[in-house]
Amino acid sequence: MAVCRSDRKGIPKEDIRTGRLLEELGLEGDAHAGFAHRQVSLIAMEDIRQAQEKLPELRPGSFAENLTVEGIDLGESRVGRRIRVGKTLLEITQIGKECHTKCAIYRTSGDCIMPKKGIFCRVIQGGIVSAGDPVEWE
Repeated sequence: MAVCRSDRKGIPKEDIRTGRLLEELGLEGDAHAGFAHRQVSLIAMEDIRQAQEKLPELRPGSFAENLTVEGIDLGESRVGRRIRVGKTLLEITQIGKECHTKCAIYRTSGDCIMPKKGIFCRVIQGGIVSAGDPVEWE
């Protein structure tokens, strides 16, 4: 659905539609690239839509995710499982994350999906990713 990037941490990301995933680094130009085992983050559009019931202005990138995907059940994620996005290959390294400071979305709605629904990956095989690319379990 979307490829999102920001040059600073702590802000929503913008949908750039196409980007380059760099092997063992992350999304080129993104502030979170190179962050150990959390090189790339994913959220399902289905989860964003559910959050939109409370905050209709939410969009891909609002949760600072790099890839917004649709039509694949991220609930089937487990650490070590691989997921192919276009011609790239990602390996899941973490599911959810601790939110040390409550983000603006949490303060507004009383909830944030990233700590429960965010999927973090390392880039095994890099390449170009674009909105509309197929996403499937390896």
